[in-house]
Amino acid sequence: MNHFLDLWPIPAGDLRAILDNAKSRKAARKGLPKGTPDKDAPLAGHTLAMIFEKNSTRTRVSFDMAIRQLGGTSLILTASDSQISRGESIEDTARVMSRYVDAVMMRANRHADVEAFAQFATVPVINGLTEKSHPCQIMADLQTLEEAGLSLKGSRIAWIGDGNNVAASFIHAAPKFGFSLSIATPEGYDANMADVERARAEQGRIDLFRDPKQAVAGADVVVADTFVSMGDKDADKRLADLAAYKVSG
Repeated sequence: MNHFLDLWPIPAGDLRAILDNAKSRKAARKGLPKGTPDKDAPLAGHTLAMIFEKNSTRTRVSFDMAIRQLGGTSLILTASDSQISRGESIEDTARVMSRYVDAVMMRANRHADVEAFAQFATVPVINGLTEKSHPCQIMADLQTLEEAGLSLKGSRIAWIGDGNNVAASFIHAAPKFGFSLSIATPEGYDANMADVERARAEQGRIDLFRDPKQAVAGADVVVADTFVSMGDKDADKRLADLAAYKVSG
């Protein structure tokens, strides 16, 4: 079963094919109303279930429109809609949902839950966000950078701020697409060192800094993320700790 939980296990050639296919499909849709399916409608008759343990605007709308444009349909379950919130096991939920739908996207609080769901599902499972990684976001970011004219291979991308789940997926992507990554984080907000070491072992260049000015020196792109995410209870402290890592005034 082919799942999309992280970029690590997916061959670089497959990730490149996903980006190239996305760009060609986007170009072919030029001038079409947003709700019009692609001419080949590759997912006609297929249904994507989306499970949201965390609220979302962009993830929900983008996945819903994507499945429609590919000719399929979607259904949405929030945490309160699912029996998981009432104690049903992930195993039972995964097996049952696999009987009704063709794929499942999860935006979850715990990465381990998405992995467990994928273990028992008999349909593809997509990670729509966890505390560990955000692979779909990074694929969209990389597509945007290429559309803006950046050649990823050999480029230098700087990440400044919190070494969070989005930063982790940039680390995963670096050796896959051949770009170097400079990361600047304050103490206590470091990127996951296991990810850094694995990327380096796979010939990825990952440089770590405290000073954001050092990280952005020579960069082709500078990327940052929100300082306060959903569920963060220490907003004032985070804003103070990360104040020097803003990309704008």
